[in-house]
Amino acid sequence: MKNLSSSIICISVLILISSCTIIRPGQIGLKQTIGKLKPDALVAGPKGFNPFISKIIKINIRTVEIFQMLELPTKEGLNVKTEIILLYHVNPNAVRSVYINYGLNYQKVIVESNFIATARQVSARYDTKELYAVDRKLIEHVMLDELTSDIGELGFVIDAVLLKEIILPLAMTQAIQTKASAEQAALQMEFVIQKAVKEAQRLTIEAEGIKNAQLIINSSLSESLLKYNYIEMMRGLSNSPNAKIIMTDGKLPIMIGQ
Repeated sequence: MKNLSSSIICISVLILISSCTIIRPGQIGLKQTIGKLKPDALVAGPKGFNPFISKIIKINIRTVEIFQMLELPTKEGLNVKTEIILLYHVNPNAVRSVYINYGLNYQKVIVESNFIATARQVSARYDTKELYAVDRKLIEHVMLDELTSDIGELGFVIDAVLLKEIILPLAMTQAIQTKASAEQAALQMEFVIQKAVKEAQRLTIEAEGIKNAQLIINSSLSESLLKYNYIEMMRGLSNSPNAKIIMTDGKLPIMIGQ
């Protein structure tokens, strides 16, 4: 009798435990009774149900990270290895429709398949150099917008698309780097040429200024003025205490020091 009572108690406890579940933060619950979903979603907290005819389905609405190592095509028809990450979450208001349409395997069925297809479609619009060298934020935004357009109305929110790494064949990487170095050298040479042109222009302007100054001075000089200045200079020298010899050709005196 005691064994029967113990068995009944154990069974009762097991039934009680199995009829309770906890919906954690970041989850939304759906109650399904005899194959039919209840219209109202269940929020976080403990929930009770009849385990014989009902079950609680838990859907994660937190942001999920999907990492993919993909070979993406380019405009030239080449394939480049790419490390790409998708961040997404299920729209809390669309949990019921997501489960009804795609089940619990919605990530594999809808999200990943569309993510890979969108990444390939977008990359095929760019050549290899653009994928490798241009602003990756632009390509990430294009992928995010197109993926949102594809599956946003199905109940999924795309948080971000991140291009972590683009791995090119070694020969192509070297060719791109060589071309980039050549472009930098050309820009440097153009700077040097522009600097030389500016310097030549400066020297030309300076020479023109000297030439104009000399023309102005020459236009103001006369023979009488030159003779007068020469005599004044000689007078000053003759008054100096140093010995000197003054010679003349009958026109202008010439002074010779001791």
